[in-house]
Amino acid sequence: MTTLLSITPDQMYLFLNFGVMPFWALIIFLPMLKITDTLVHSVLAPIVLGVTYAWLLANVMGGVIQMPEGAGFASLDALVKTFSVKEALVAGWAHYIVFDLFVGAWIARDAQRVGLNQFVVAIPLLLTFVVGPIGLVSYLMLRGLTGRGGWSLFEG
Repeated sequence: MTTLLSITPDQMYLFLNFGVMPFWALIIFLPMLKITDTLVHSVLAPIVLGVTYAWLLANVMGGVIQMPEGAGFASLDALVKTFSVKEALVAGWAHYIVFDLFVGAWIARDAQRVGLNQFVVAIPLLLTFVVGPIGLVSYLMLRGLTGRGGWSLFEG
């Protein structure tokens, strides 16, 4: 089945995965450059990825994509039925990608603010890219262990 613009779910999945990699490369390897600020730390990346997510979700929720009986979010079984449809699964994947990048961008900005070495921060950033919340927890632990930003629950 194809979506509104005849892009298959497999193509969209590849587009999302490869499309987000330049943003991650910038925050991991070139965090101090102006282009990183412009492309990653501005609202540009979240808007582009967010609009892509909204388009995918509109295809699924708007009836363009046929959903199985009982699909939804009200129970785990309903969620399994929802994600059994490739288009819905890709929309969910886009959701992960948008938020993981947002968290990664925050980590990069916070690390600069508290003066952590960008090479040390590359490890939590790579973890955030691959296994989101584990990367965030590892960064917060790094902050605490190095005394940069401490163990505070607050950003300041």
